[in-house]
Amino acid sequence: MNGNLLVTQLLVIALALVMFGLGLSLSTQDFTRLLKHPKAVIIALALQIILLPLACYLLIVALNVPPLFAVGLMLLAASPGGISANLFSHLFGGNVAMNISLTAINTVLSIVTLPVISNWAINTFAKTGQVVPLQTGKVVEVIVIVLVPVCIGMWVRTWKPAFAARSEKPMKIFSAVVLAVVAIGALLKEWQALSTSFASVGPAVVAFNIVSLLAGYYLSRVAGLDKPMSTAISYEIGIHNSTLAIFIALAVLNNFQLALPAAIYSVSMYVTATLFGLLVLRRGDTSAVIAPH
Repeated sequence: MNGNLLVTQLLVIALALVMFGLGLSLSTQDFTRLLKHPKAVIIALALQIILLPLACYLLIVALNVPPLFAVGLMLLAASPGGISANLFSHLFGGNVAMNISLTAINTVLSIVTLPVISNWAINTFAKTGQVVPLQTGKVVEVIVIVLVPVCIGMWVRTWKPAFAARSEKPMKIFSAVVLAVVAIGALLKEWQALSTSFASVGPAVVAFNIVSLLAGYYLSRVAGLDKPMSTAISYEIGIHNSTLAIFIALAVLNNFQLALPAAIYSVSMYVTATLFGLLVLRRGDTSAVIAPH
């Protein structure tokens, strides 16, 4: 029990650091920038809020994912884009400024959408009472842990821009290291459970990641967005904040099995996101032929 409590506390710290690092990279302009690209924003939000949960549900049904893992996978689908999305977008020619803006708005919206989708998944898949739905107090707890560090980071950037500029990169590296240590520690602690459950949920996690990346890119291209914007949207909805999903599972819902899909995803996404960039984005863009002008 003490080990679980320590992991949970470290996870809270890691998530707060990640959110603070995100705040250091944000300004009010990141939100106003969204007004200049309404079409891209509408497409990204529609994919994030509507298409991804639907695709996740269909994969769960098609692959017959066990109930607790199904809830964990839906929890992942409801999580906003992660900071790694910005890195991948930068590496493969995406509009990183749009990534930052979408991450900001998705993080705010997830405060509403994540509890709604999570509770729906719990009521739909875990009907035997294995999981208690998110209560109002827990939702408030998530809001505090997610938004307060972001707001503090933005405040630091506003009032101490030079310090924020110097701290942004080291903070991201430090938060990534802390997160990696916590994640690896949690995985090693529960390695047996993770390895035995991979066959049940691993294929669904990888399939969901691939579907998210492909849908984000090609649907954006078909809708007439340029390649950098489509790349940004693809990685924004294809690289989820697995830290938040793991935090909800462990610290809020107190169920390790719910965290397993996000734990597997936190490792596999680096492989799928890299292969997606190399195979799709750097081999040329055939979808431009059918994109409307």
